[in-house]
Amino acid sequence: MSTIASRFSLSALRARLAGAADERYARSVPVRDSVNLSRGMPPRLLGFDQALVWVVIALLALGTVMVYSASVAMSDNPRFARYDTTYFLMRHLMSLAIAFLAVVVVVQIPMALWEKMSAWMFVASLVLLVLVLVPGIGTVVNGARRWLPLGIMKFQPSELAKLGIAMYAAGYMVRKMDVKENFLRAVMPMAFAVAITGLLLLAEPDMGAFMVIAAIAMGILFLGGVNGRMFFLITAVLVGAFVMMITFSEWRRERIFAYLNPWDEKYTLGKAYQLSHSLIAFGRGELFGQGLGGSVEKLHYLPEAHTDFLLAVIGEELGFVGVAIVIVGFFWLSRRLFHIGRQAIALDRVFAGLFAQGIGIWTGGQAFINMGVNLGVLPTKGLTLPLMSYGGSAIVMNMIALAIVLRVDIENRQLMRGGRA
Repeated sequence: MSTIASRFSLSALRARLAGAADERYARSVPVRDSVNLSRGMPPRLLGFDQALVWVVIALLALGTVMVYSASVAMSDNPRFARYDTTYFLMRHLMSLAIAFLAVVVVVQIPMALWEKMSAWMFVASLVLLVLVLVPGIGTVVNGARRWLPLGIMKFQPSELAKLGIAMYAAGYMVRKMDVKENFLRAVMPMAFAVAITGLLLLAEPDMGAFMVIAAIAMGILFLGGVNGRMFFLITAVLVGAFVMMITFSEWRRERIFAYLNPWDEKYTLGKAYQLSHSLIAFGRGELFGQGLGGSVEKLHYLPEAHTDFLLAVIGEELGFVGVAIVIVGFFWLSRRLFHIGRQAIALDRVFAGLFAQGIGIWTGGQAFINMGVNLGVLPTKGLTLPLMSYGGSAIVMNMIALAIVLRVDIENRQLMRGGRA
């Protein structure tokens, strides 16, 4: 296990990548984009990963179309009778507008400042997670208290917590680099931070967000070079904690049984109702789908069709081909985020590199869980499909996280041109 850890350690990663980094960037950065960075001039917009931006825009565009398609008939439901057919589309577009404005601001902030703010970002997310549990402040929807009303939108603190834990874990590993082989000094403080976050999330309850946050923290610890034995010990403890939560929670236990046998008469109209209708949607889609707007399951059969189960609507309307395109898009995006992180580490920018890889874990991991839930591979969890599902705070925080990674890439390119990050 220690061999595995050393293979992925930062020093080994730097050694393998440093020699190839110059050549890769020399090919990827246009000559016309050279600027005199020694005078402190800001980076030009040509000096960023344009392929990454276009893939994100493509996922956002497809998500917008599918959110409209999935929500267009919701006004026929008495619960949403006061909304018109474009209500969810217009709110989704408003969230995208806020997200793009945030991106323009965030991409200008140097990574050095983010590193200084990393601990405070995590503390701010914890404060909001506490506030959302206060009666009269947090908003309850479907029995869960997860949102803070902000007038134009409801903000979900768990989305900020995902960004906060990625920043905190990356900064933590930089600070603890000299003692990363010591369990008590290197791992226990991080485990305590994750445990506090988990307790607050489970009080909402939001086990799905806790799983993503735990994955981000664990992934960054592993990539940061924590001893392999310690990593697998922590993994065993987390798995044990999840098993105990399921064992001592009847409704979670019923969800597991429903997931294992969704067509059982006992579960089909109960705990497995969403899953069974999601599977029906995929079955109707076949290879090329029923055509855009042709979904039947979105007509009040499949709950949360525009949020958690958007992929099922994509499967029904665009078929296997549409779902495959989405899967390939997220795979490419996650791989690219890891690549940017590896380049940053090769340039001895450990915080930036680990943070970028943490966002890769967040984006890829949450997409994987959402797809697994929709396809019946994983038990039902309340997690949206990043960048695509309806949800204002999720879209905004996803875009902010990607904007910071874009800043990592910009600074990588600056350094490779002989400038200063």
